[in-house]
Amino acid sequence: MATIKIKQIGSPIRRPAHQKKTLIGLGLGKMHRVVELQDTAEVRGAIAKLPHMVAIVE
Repeated sequence: MATIKIKQIGSPIRRPAHQKKTLIGLGLGKMHRVVELQDTAEVRGAIAKLPHMVAIVE
């Protein structure tokens, strides 16, 4: 299965609790951390909810 690299570019400080929990669910939580996850619809949906805090790394 294909994988996708995600980098956190926004701080979770002063964000709603559900956004912080989504970041933790993606394996992020600190600035500039990069994780590699399977490219599934669930992961894409979580990324779509946080376009201002995460970026897809090529």
